[in-house]
Order: sequence, then C-alpha cells, then structure tokens
Amino acid sequence: MTDKLDKAPAPAPGPAPAPYEAIKAIPVRHYGRWISAVVVIALLGWLGYAFSQGNVMWSTVGDKLLDTSVLSGLWHTVLISVVSMALGLVLGVLFAVMRLSKNPVTGGVAWLYVWFFRGTPVYVQLLMWFNLALIFPVLNLGPIYKNNMVDVMSPFVVALLGLGLNEGAYMAEIVRAGIQSVDEGQTEASHALGMTSTQTMRRVVLPQAMRVIIPPTGNEFINMLKTSSLVSAVQYVDLLRATSNIGAEAGAVMEMYFVASVWYLVLTSIFSVGQFYLERRYARGSLRSLPLTPWQRIRANLAGFSNRGGNPA
Repeated sequence: MTDKLDKAPAPAPGPAPAPYEAIKAIPVRHYGRWISAVVVIALLGWLGYAFSQGNVMWSTVGDKLLDTSVLSGLWHTVLISVVSMALGLVLGVLFAVMRLSKNPVTGGVAWLYVWFFRGTPVYVQLLMWFNLALIFPVLNLGPIYKNNMVDVMSPFVVALLGLGLNEGAYMAEIVRAGIQSVDEGQTEASHALGMTSTQTMRRVVLPQAMRVIIPPTGNEFINMLKTSSLVSAVQYVDLLRATSNIGAEAGAVMEMYFVASVWYLVLTSIFSVGQFYLERRYARGSLRSLPLTPWQRIRANLAGFSNRGGNPA
C-alpha cells in the first residue's frame, strides 16, 4: 500500500530575507591612558623648564663636548672598560670550570674567589689595591722582577685589577649557569667518542652555552662602562676625572657633569645596539622567528600606515 501523494500547491516564494547588518565595532575608550599621558608630558615640561631656569651655562656644555682633555678621558674609559672586561671573561671561564670541577681544592678556591669579590664593593677593592704598598712595600719575584710596590701599582694597574677581578667573579657565575644549561647527555656522548674533558668543554659545551652567556655578558659590559667612573678615586684620568678637573679649574662643575653624562649615554647606546645584534645572532638556533631589528620595525610601521591610507574604512 502506497502513501498518498500530497498534491497541494507549493507556497509562493516570499520576499528574500534581509541581509545581516554589518557589525560596527566601537573601540573601548581608555581615558586613563590620556590622563596619564598628559600628566607625564606636564611633568617633563616642568622638569625642562626647571633646568632652563637653573644657573647652568648650557653653551659651556656644547663647547666642552669635544674638548681634547674630555676626549682623552673618553678614550681611557673605553680602554679600561674593554681590558677589564676581557680580564673578567678569562677569569670567569677559568673559575667557572674550577667551580664545576670534582676536585674539592679547585672548587673551594673558586668559591672563595667568587665569595670575596662579589661580597665587597668595587670602590673598597680599588682602594685596597691602591694602598697595597702599606702591606707589601716591595714586589720581589726573585731574579725575575723586583720593584717598589708604589711604582708597580700605577693608576692603570689599580683600575685594571679592581675592575677586572671584580668582574671575573660575576662572569664566573654567568659562565657556570651557561655551562649547566647544556644537557649532560652532550658531555656523555663526547666522552663516548673519546674526547677528553678539555676537548668536550672547548668543542661541545662552551659553544652551546654561549647562547645563555652572551645576553648577561652584554649587560655586564654596559654596567662596566658606568662602574669605571669609580677609578677616578685612584687617580686614573678617565672621563669623569677629566671632566671634574676641567670643572674645578673653570668653575663649571655642573656643566662638566652634564658633559660626562652625555658621553656615558653615547657609549651605552652604541654598545647596547651591538649587544642587540650579538644576542640576535646567537638566538638563531633557539627562536623560530628572530626579533625585528630597529630598521625592520620602522619599515613595518611605515608599511602599516601606508596600507591604512590606501584602504579607507
């Protein structure tokens, strides 16, 4: 038995449904951002006005920026910073390996070195080296070398030992953290291939640890540029010492402090850019996409503005 067919006429087609209205997104208004921006701009304006009304000869700042004595002090600052950082790197690698050694004597000596030089201020260490002749009047190394300690401990040597040994303690901890970040399986595989411990450290562990060591090392060097100003206390004519001498002679103390600040800002800015590109290079094996360089960011922002202008809402 078949079902009866429905012979009722089909309903007439009605009007087409109205299209959906486009959603109009209204951005959230952040009034707090505008208020905070106005407050910050007002504070900056007040600060600039206060400096402009102070008893400061700003023309002297511009005139002394390229003074011969200032440039000489600038060179000495860069020199002592680079040499001290190099000494700190060598000592840091040495004492980091010693501290990770299974030999209790070398491990104890490395721990004692890090404990002392990290636990005492750099300024105190500089003064101790500067006055070392009070304890050892003569440096006697037998037939190799003999001289008065006052002559041996020149301002450059005092600055190098004070900054370099202190930096070596911090670099030892940085290098130790980098070495420990490498999987132990790498060391075991190297030993299985017949490599000695020295070869494993030099060819396998340290190259992989550089990715962890480089970023804080860059920060340490930038910090070294500023910490080097302490060497003026031991008669080393760095940037701060040179500007202070000029300020005392010309009666422009505050002006010369501004000159020193400008050059310190220039140095830290230049080396910060170098640190960025160095970190970017060593991050190639760990990041899927490298961070944009400043020039790439500018190009991306300009491209975004041009797209907005070409496609109006």
